[in-house]
Amino acid sequence: MEAEHPETTESSPLTCTPDTQLPRINGLLIQGNNGSQTGLDKELGRAKGSDTAGQVSNGYSSAPQTPAEGTTTACPRTLVVHQLTPSIHRETWSKKMDFLLSVIGYAVDLGNVWRFPYICYQNGGGAFLLPYTLMALFGGVPLFYMELALGQYHRSGCISIWKNICPIFKGIGFAICIIALYVAFYYNTIMAWALYYFLSSFSSQLPWVSCNNPWNTLNCTNYFLSPGNMNWTNHSTSPAEEFYTRHVLQVHRSQGLHDLGAISWQLALCLLFIFTIVYFSIWKGVKTSGKVVWVTATFPYVVLFVLLIRGATLKGAWRGVVFYLKPDWSRLMDTTVWIDAAAQIFFSLGPGFGVLLAFASYNPFHNNCYKDALVTSSVNCLTSFMSGFVIFTVLGYMAEMRQREVADVAKDTGPSLLFITYAEVIANMPASTFFAIIFFLMIITLGLDSTFAGLEGVITAVLDEFPDVLGKRREWFVLGLITVCFLGALSTLTYGGAYVVKLFEEYATGAAVITVVFLEVIAVSWFYGMPRFCRDIEAMLGFSPGWYWKICWVAISPIFLLFIIVSFVIYPPNVKLFDYDYPPWTTVLGYCIGVSSFICVPAYMLYIIAVTPGTLKQTTHGRFHLALLTSLPGPSLWKKTLPALAPMMSHPGSS
Repeated sequence: MEAEHPETTESSPLTCTPDTQLPRINGLLIQGNNGSQTGLDKELGRAKGSDTAGQVSNGYSSAPQTPAEGTTTACPRTLVVHQLTPSIHRETWSKKMDFLLSVIGYAVDLGNVWRFPYICYQNGGGAFLLPYTLMALFGGVPLFYMELALGQYHRSGCISIWKNICPIFKGIGFAICIIALYVAFYYNTIMAWALYYFLSSFSSQLPWVSCNNPWNTLNCTNYFLSPGNMNWTNHSTSPAEEFYTRHVLQVHRSQGLHDLGAISWQLALCLLFIFTIVYFSIWKGVKTSGKVVWVTATFPYVVLFVLLIRGATLKGAWRGVVFYLKPDWSRLMDTTVWIDAAAQIFFSLGPGFGVLLAFASYNPFHNNCYKDALVTSSVNCLTSFMSGFVIFTVLGYMAEMRQREVADVAKDTGPSLLFITYAEVIANMPASTFFAIIFFLMIITLGLDSTFAGLEGVITAVLDEFPDVLGKRREWFVLGLITVCFLGALSTLTYGGAYVVKLFEEYATGAAVITVVFLEVIAVSWFYGMPRFCRDIEAMLGFSPGWYWKICWVAISPIFLLFIIVSFVIYPPNVKLFDYDYPPWTTVLGYCIGVSSFICVPAYMLYIIAVTPGTLKQTTHGRFHLALLTSLPGPSLWKKTLPALAPMMSHPGSS
C-alpha cells in the first residue's frame, strides 16, 4: 500500500487543529494532544471494534470524533496517531472458555501438586496460609492482573510490547524468551519421566512394587508385604525409590555433573513423543491449542477428585491431614516462612514468563480481564490447597504402614514426591494399575498445559517482533523452536540428567525471572506511568482500577519482588539431590545460567543508547514517541509517514 503525500498545516501552539484539517496518510489521522483524557480519547475507549470504525495505534477499533465547531482545546504537547483503515488481522480465541482454560492450565502445573504441600507443612502447616494469602493479595494477583491488562490492550508479545511502553526496557522481552527456553530444556524431561511411568503401568503388576527386579539392591525393603514384621532402617530403600533412581533415571551410572554419562534412549524416545504432541497442539496457534486445553486442563481436576476420595478412605489418612493443617503459629516469626510464601505464590501464578501477555493479546478489546484475573488466580490457589489433601492423605497412610511419624516419611520433595512417594502408595492400593495410569496421565496433562503456554509466549513474542519475515511461516518457526528445545534437553536425558534438571530448576528461573518482573513493574508503573496505564484499562473495561490496585502496582508489588530478590541473595539455594552434594563450581555455573538471560536487559539499554543520537534524556524520552509510530502495521508505512510528521514533531510547543 503506497503512501500519499498529504498537505500538512502548521498548528498554533495555543489551539488544536480540527480533525477535518489534520493530515491523513493512508487513512492515518494525525492529531496533537496534550496528554489529557480528551473527548476523542474517551470516545476511543468506548469503541466496539467494528470493521468500519477507526483504529488506534495498538490495533483496536475506534470511532474518531470531530470537535464541535468553535471549540478550542489545549495546546498540543504529544502526538497521537489514529489509524482509520483496518489493521493487520490478529488471531483471537474461538471462545472465552478457551482463554480461561489456557490460563488455568498454565498457572496450575506440577508445582501445585508437589511444591505447595511440601512448602505448607514445612512452614507451619495451617499457619502458612496466612502469609500465603497476604502475599497473593498484595503481590501475586496484582502482577497477574497487570500482565493480562497489558497484553490485552497492546495486543503484542513480550518483545514488541515495549515499543508502546518504554522502548529502552525492550531487553526484558528477550530475557523472558531465553528463560522460557531454559524452562523447556528441563520441564519437558519431567513429563518424559511421567510418560515412562505411564507406559510401565500397563502391566498386571506394577514394576515398582517388588524387590525382585534386575535393578534392585540388597537394601530394597518392601514393607507393604509384612508391615508388622518389617525391619526398616535408615539404609533401607523402597522398591519405588530404586525403580525411579536406578531404572528410570539410572543416576547410579553417573558420578555427578562432571560425568553425566550416555543418553538414555528410552527417555529420549519419550521426550520426542512429548514434543511431537506439543508441536501439533500449538503449530496453528490458539485456535488449536484452545481446543486441546479442554482436555488437558480439565482432566487433572477429575483425577485429583478421584484420588482425594480414594486417599480419604485409606488407613491413617487423618494423620496426614492433621500434619498438613495443624498450625504452628510460632513459625510466623521466621523470615524464611514469608520468603517461601512470596516465592510460592509468584511461581504458582507465573507472571514474568510472557505467557499472560501472549494469551491476553488474543482477547477482544473489551474483554473483562479484571474478572479473568480474579477467577483464574483463585482457581490456582484453591487447586494448590486441594492438592495438599491429595498428597497428605497418602503420606498419612504411608506413615501408618511404616509405623513411623508423618514427618519421617514426608521428606521427599519435588519430582521425588510424585515418582517415589505417591507411586509407592498407588502400587499398594486395590486396582493399582488403574490408579497408576490415571495419575501419571494427569502429570503429563499438567505439564503439557504449561509447555503449550510457555512456548506460545515465545512464539507470539517473536512473530510479533518479526511479522514480515515469520508472520506467514508460523508452522516452520514452531518446528524450529521445538527442535531447539529437544536438542537443548539432551543433557537432561543422560544418566546424570536429573542433576542437570535440578541445576536448571534452581538457577535458570529463580532470581532471573523475578528480577525481570521487578523491572517490568517499575517500567509500567513509573516510566509508562500509572495514570496512563489506568486510562488504558478504563478504555477496555469502562472503569478505572481502584486505589488498592494502584498502590500495589506502584509500591507494594515492587517491594514484594525486591523482598524475594534480596532473599535469594542472602539465602542462596543449598542444592542437593539424592546423595549428591553439588560442588562449588556448579554454583558459579548456575549463576552464569541465570545471568545469561537477565544480561539482555542492560545490554539492550546500552545498545539503544549507543545507536540513538542525542543526550540520554533525549534518547529515553524521544524514543517513546517514535515507537508509537513504528508500532503501526508495516515498517514501510511509518517510514513514509515520518517526513510528513516532522514539522509537527519539531514544533516548539511539542515535546
